[in-house]
Amino acid sequence: MPASPDISLLLLCGSLRSGSVNAAVLATAAACVPAGARGSIYAGMADLPHFNPDDDREPLAAPVADLRRRLGEVDAVLISTPEYAGSLPGSFKNLLDWTVGSGGLYVKPVGWINPSAGGGAKDTYHALCLVLDRAGAAVADAATADIPVGREAIGADGLIADAAICARIAEVVGALVAAVRQRRHS
Repeated sequence: MPASPDISLLLLCGSLRSGSVNAAVLATAAACVPAGARGSIYAGMADLPHFNPDDDREPLAAPVADLRRRLGEVDAVLISTPEYAGSLPGSFKNLLDWTVGSGGLYVKPVGWINPSAGGGAKDTYHALCLVLDRAGAAVADAATADIPVGREAIGADGLIADAAICARIAEVVGALVAAVRQRRHS
């Protein structure tokens, strides 16, 4: 039997903060992508212009064109974002606004990891689900999880050092890859 086609994931962090727990979660996710798949972290959120429907036309601003190109090249998206003021950070909501419509998240499998401790950020992930629904994304429920991560769990290399947390992150990544495979075979 031929090898399964390569599956690519784009990892979107909702935080611009240096040393972000969310960034560590996604870096760890990228490190535990299963065989037959690959993950890349999107790092251009700070460069995106403020969303304006008048500017959502060709020629697109270079950072927007890059985001959409990268989304068009991947099979699925994994998100991790903090909560600011009870909802999505403004810069991340701006990124999501640029993904609505063709060339964005439409029908793309999406998963997320909420690393907030003590069940925090529920409002953020509720808001994220609303936006993903409006964008037409295909949320893969098995690839969504609350996995509390304290700053002490992050090693000097920026990766999660706790084996149990790493295993849970790997489960979510595996579920997202499985969702892509299932979609390809249906």
